[in-house]
Amino acid sequence: MKYVLVTGGVVSGLGKGVTASSIGVVLKACGLRVTSIKIDPYLNTDAGTMSPFEHGEVFVLDDGGEVDLDLGNYERFLDVTLTKDNNITTGKIYQSVLDKERKGDYLGKTVQVVPHITDAIKGWIESVSLIPVDGKEGQADVCVIELGGTVGDIESMPFIEALRQLSFSVGQENFCLIHVSLIPVLGVVGEQKTKPTQHSVRELRALGLTPHFLACRSAQPLLEATKAKLSQFCHVAAANILNIHDVPNIWHVPLLLRNQNAHHSILKQLNLTSVATEPDLDSWTKMAETFDNLTNHVKIAMVGKYIGLTDSYLSVVKALLHACIACSLKPHIEWIAASDLDEESEKSTPEAHAAAWKILKSAECILVPGGFGDRGVNGMVLAAKYARDNKIPYLGICLGMQIAVIEFARSVLGLERANSTEFDAQTPDPVVIFMPEGSRTHMGSTMRLGSRRTHLQNRDSLTSKLYGDVCYLDERHRHRYEVNPEVAQVLEEAGLRLVGKDDTGKRVEVIEFQDHPFYVGVQFHPEFKSRPTRPSPLFLGFILAARKLLQAHLRN
Repeated sequence: MKYVLVTGGVVSGLGKGVTASSIGVVLKACGLRVTSIKIDPYLNTDAGTMSPFEHGEVFVLDDGGEVDLDLGNYERFLDVTLTKDNNITTGKIYQSVLDKERKGDYLGKTVQVVPHITDAIKGWIESVSLIPVDGKEGQADVCVIELGGTVGDIESMPFIEALRQLSFSVGQENFCLIHVSLIPVLGVVGEQKTKPTQHSVRELRALGLTPHFLACRSAQPLLEATKAKLSQFCHVAAANILNIHDVPNIWHVPLLLRNQNAHHSILKQLNLTSVATEPDLDSWTKMAETFDNLTNHVKIAMVGKYIGLTDSYLSVVKALLHACIACSLKPHIEWIAASDLDEESEKSTPEAHAAAWKILKSAECILVPGGFGDRGVNGMVLAAKYARDNKIPYLGICLGMQIAVIEFARSVLGLERANSTEFDAQTPDPVVIFMPEGSRTHMGSTMRLGSRRTHLQNRDSLTSKLYGDVCYLDERHRHRYEVNPEVAQVLEEAGLRLVGKDDTGKRVEVIEFQDHPFYVGVQFHPEFKSRPTRPSPLFLGFILAARKLLQAHLRN
C-alpha cells in the first residue's frame, strides 16, 4: 500500500479536503485505484452529535456512519463508497484502546499514548486502507490520508507521531507527505509572504515529518521568486511546490495539479511511474469549462434553519449544482432563514420578514432541507403552503417532508394543531411521531441511519419515473421521527399520495401531491449519493420542473 498524507498549516479552512480529493482524482486518472481516510482529532466518537453551525453538515454513509463533510468530497470526487471506519477520530481510537484494556488484552501493562494509542492509529489506518471502496475486488493502490486541523494542535500530536512511525515502517517509497499552507499577501505591501509557511514546515519537521510537497494556497498564482524562497527555506524542491490559487470552481483544482505535473512527482516519490498512465481528465476539463461558460440561472429558495453557515447544507448545494449543470443552468441559491417567514417575525423584525417573503415569491422553486428542533418550523410550513397553493416546485428532504405533511394536515384536513411530537409533545393531532425503535436517552448513533430500501407503491408516480420506472430505490437516511402510520390512510384519502414506503409497508418514505408540477417530500437524503456526472434524479426533476421542462424530460 502506498500512502499520501495531506496535512495543513498556518490556519484551518484552507481546503485540505478539496486538495486531498483532487490528488486522488489525478492519481485515479492515471489508472490507479484510490481510497481515502480522514483523521479528525476531536474527542467525539463521530460527527453525529455536532452542531452544523460549528462543524458544517454531518455526511451519512451507506453503512450508517455519521462522518465529517470531507468524506462527502471524497465520495463525490472519486466516485467511491466509503465506510464509517474511513473516518478516524480521537474518540474512536481511545474507545478501542480502553475496550481492550478492560478486556485485559494488554496483560497488565501500563496503557500509554505511546505505544498503545499510536499503535492503534497505525493499525486502524493499515486495516482500513485495505477495504475496497470502488466496487472492485482487492485493495486499492494508493490511500490518501487527510489529517484534520493544523500542525501544532495539541489534540493532533498522537496522530502526528503515529504517522511518523508509519512513514518509517512502510519506507520512503511508500509514503508521500503533502503539506497545505497559506501564502498571504499583505494589502499595504502587496508581497507574497512565505514566513507563515516556513514556520509551519519547521514545526512539522520538529515533529519528525518532512514534507515532500508544499501545496500553497493563495489568491493569485505564486511568483517564481516566492517559489524559490519557499524551496530554499522549507527544504522542498522547487518542482514540488504546487500552487493552488483561487479558481472559479473547485473542479479546476485537479486540472491545476495536472498542469503543474504534480502526478509525475507524486508517482516518482511512490515508485509508481512504471504502472501509471498519463492522466485522463477530459471529463473533468469539460465539466469545469462547462460550468464557467454557463450564463442562464435558476433561482432556488432554500428555506432552512442553519443558513448562517452554508457548509451546513453542503451536500444539498452540491446536489443542486450537479442537477443544474445537467440542465445547462447555474444555480442561484437564495438563502432564507425559516424564522423570518414566521408571522411573529412580522412584528419583531418586519424588514427581515418582508425581505424573506419577497425572495420566496420571486423564486422558481423552493427546497426545505433537513434539520432538528422547533426553531423556524412555522416559517417552513408557510413556505410549503405557498409552494403547494401556487404550484411552485417544492422538494422537502427529511424534515422538509414532515413539514409538507404537517402543512397538508392543517390546510386540507382542517387539523389546526396538527404537528410533530418533536415540536409539540402535547399536540392533539400528531401527524409526525418519534420512531418506536429510537432511543430517548442517547443521541449518538441512535437514529435510523444509512442506506435503506424504499418500495415505490405506484409505478406511475413521479419519483418512480425519475429513477427510471423502478419499483424500489436505495437511499441514505438520518432521522428519528416519522409520519404517523395511523394517519396515513386519512392523508391519502384527502389527496396526498404516499408513493414510497419501507420494507414493513408502514413507514412513509415518499409523498407526492398529484395536482402539482412537482411537490415531492422524501424521508431520505438523496443529496448524499449525487455525483457530478450522475445527479440525483429527484434534484434533476426539481430543477427541470422549475424551468417547466420536466414533462418533456419524462417523455424522452
